Amino acid sequence: MSAQKPPLRILLCAPRGFCAGVVRAIDAVERALALHGAPVYVRHEIVHNKYVVDGLRKKGAVFVEELDEVPPGDAPVIFSAHGVPRSVPEAAAARNLFAIDATCPLVTKVHREAQLHHKKGRHVLLIGHARHPEVVGTMGQLPEGAVTLIETAQDARTIAPADPENLAYATQTTLSLDDTAEIVAILRARFPTIAVPHKEDICYATTNRQEAVKKVAPQVDAMVVVGAPNSSNSQRLRETAEREGCAVSVLVQRASDLDWSRLSELKSLGITAGASAPEVLVEEIIDAFAERYNVDVETVTAAQEDVFFPLPRALREDAAE
Repeated sequence: MSAQKPPLRILLCAPRGFCAGVVRAIDAVERALALHGAPVYVRHEIVHNKYVVDGLRKKGAVFVEELDEVPPGDAPVIFSAHGVPRSVPEAAAARNLFAIDATCPLVTKVHREAQLHHKKGRHVLLIGHARHPEVVGTMGQLPEGAVTLIETAQDARTIAPADPENLAYATQTTLSLDDTAEIVAILRARFPTIAVPHKEDICYATTNRQEAVKKVAPQVDAMVVVGAPNSSNSQRLRETAEREGCAVSVLVQRASDLDWSRLSELKSLGITAGASAPEVLVEEIIDAFAERYNVDVETVTAAQEDVFFPLPRALREDAAE
């Protein structure tokens, strides 16, 4: 039968899928369940992926949006990889909850820099997307009014800060490099004394996944990004493929989401996955194409990743003992 299937060359982007911060956050929930048993409460989705969240839920994790949904007791409550406003750990401490912070260390770095700028009397301009949990968490590190959100190049052109000589900028870690570069260029041209991050805020994983898409997108008829619609870094991958000239660029959570009317008659296909999408879902997508096409899969690598973040202290072996 396979001889009758049309051939399809699949270029797999590498790196793709889980980053070190996501691995750490998922491991934190699984380790807390192993040490303390169910239930373990998690404030907000631990990472933006339904498959991952559903899997942890089956093991005994209970996902809540706010701490007031957590009953009194000694069950652990874990804060998601995206980070939380300062008010959340303060509220947990006031209720004597056993709180474990699984915020990605690269997000924590942005929090610390924002706090440092505030101490030095600078107003912080945060480049990011309104209502994204990471942005809510970063803005929530400082008092009301100490941070202004910049979402677009137009925002950067029109913002009129009270003290233009005392500014700093920070960025959400999962943005598009190209979009952010444009915004940063406008801010630096308008405010030459603006304080800049010591090291790029956009994380290594976001950067590497976008670079891999840039290599593959011009070579393929379509790009499938495996990830959740509320995942910022996954949406940026889809946009990056589009910007690099790929005619069809789609974001799907599972193989069942594939729209075959847009994905028939392909000769070549790129596949990548956002930083919170597990590899098993990539394999599921490849299998779905293999049912319709005679697939030949090769990997295109943009960077090697060996970043590792240890578990939060309360979950490490020595702490357990």
